[in-house]
Amino acid sequence: MSTPPKITVATTWLDGCSGCHMSFLDMDERLIELVQQVDIVYSPLVDTKTLPDHVDVGILEGSISSEDDLEKAHAFRKHCKILVSLGDCAVNGNVPAMRNHFKLADVVDRAYRDTVTFQPQTPTQGVPALLAVVKPIHGVVGVDVFVPGCPPSADAIWYVLSELIAGRIPEPSAVTRFGA
Repeated sequence: MSTPPKITVATTWLDGCSGCHMSFLDMDERLIELVQQVDIVYSPLVDTKTLPDHVDVGILEGSISSEDDLEKAHAFRKHCKILVSLGDCAVNGNVPAMRNHFKLADVVDRAYRDTVTFQPQTPTQGVPALLAVVKPIHGVVGVDVFVPGCPPSADAIWYVLSELIAGRIPEPSAVTRFGA
């Protein structure tokens, strides 16, 4: 009896708190079972620094707030067969999108000038350029599976991955909701 081939999984976080990846790690002992069924080929959780050309499942956490986030979202859509939007920030913009109610210049001034007492200045190197508007993942690329929650529970992530491993498209609304 041969072992079924592992599916490849890539993850990254964009603008957000990385809490969804922490929930991923909260699967605890189920992670051992998971690594027998998937090969994590790119993630902040592993050392790989390059997104492979072909990935079965891509998981994006966070919203698109900068040029860097935008570039990563496009790369994931291009290279991933199934793209998962994980967490409220990815699904609807959530907390990062709160800045959409203000002019970008005012937000930048508040962060780097108005509240700084020593050498107030706007950084020009080493900081990705912010987009004028924060968007959810599906605001810039097509998404196949939406998993709400802030963050989604380990059980919800386990369910979604188990369904994808089995070749089925999951129904996350059966196990999670916004703000869960």
